Amino acid sequence: MSPSPSPSPVVVRVAEDPADREACFAVRNEVFVVEQQVPEELEYDAYDAVAVHVLAVRADGLPLGAGRLLYGEAAAGRTGGEPGVGALGRLAVVKAARGLGIGVALVRGIEDAARARGLVAVDLHAQTHALGFYERLGYVAYGPEFPDAGISHRAMQRRL
Repeated sequence: MSPSPSPSPVVVRVAEDPADREACFAVRNEVFVVEQQVPEELEYDAYDAVAVHVLAVRADGLPLGAGRLLYGEAAAGRTGGEPGVGALGRLAVVKAARGLGIGVALVRGIEDAARARGLVAVDLHAQTHALGFYERLGYVAYGPEFPDAGISHRAMQRRL
């Protein structure tokens, strides 16, 4: 019996062209709208037009995960208006790719994008089941639990 082929390498990049942005939205649709049953009108918002979108793809181009960074005025509502703080959001990894380190690579890619824009911290609203994931990446929870799209969340932040 021959060994299984090694998994295809994963590339994480800022989604700068329309095809990459559409791939980000397709991943979010699969994870949030279909799997978690978040209403589509809540998943997509006006911030998508100004966000920095980050995409994880296999070497063959298959989209595996996505996330976004808000900064400046777009982030003010999520970060309490604290200057220099960006907002990580909409982090999603397709079910078949979970447990492969893609979420970690996406978070680090979003943090790199934040640093490139002169930000000193990243804030996020984590689904409570994902708190441990973010804690392992250096994020610290603060404030009470709150619902978002019918799912329990906590605010978290990491200084860069």
